Amino acid sequence: MSDFGFLKTHRTWEDWCGMLLGALIVVSPWFPIQLEAPIAGHQIAILNTVAIGLVVFGLAQLEYVALQRWEEVMTILVGLWLIVSPYVLGYSGEGFLRLYHSSLGAVVVLLGVLQLWQDWEQSDQDLLKHG
Repeated sequence: MSDFGFLKTHRTWEDWCGMLLGALIVVSPWFPIQLEAPIAGHQIAILNTVAIGLVVFGLAQLEYVALQRWEEVMTILVGLWLIVSPYVLGYSGEGFLRLYHSSLGAVVVLLGVLQLWQDWEQSDQDLLKHG
């Protein structure tokens, strides 16, 4: 019988995974499977992507150093923004970039929800013991 007890505790590998996701988001406009040059007419999309990636990376670093619930809520919100940003900023016609951002945003949201679920009933003192 499988025991999912390892999912009930916030572990540092989750924070490292968040940092990796942030780095992947930053470089996603330059992933090799693009049909056209990502720079052409999409400076706003690139700035948005780099900013989101840096925020995800920074939030994961904060969680690694000093875990608090607001960091996880912000991670979820930033992941949701990454999912909808191709439609809001007008680059949803770019197939692979939209796919990258939707997929990476979904993984960020799932990671944030997992971490928030793990830390929901923890006291502030227990959160400070993380890491």
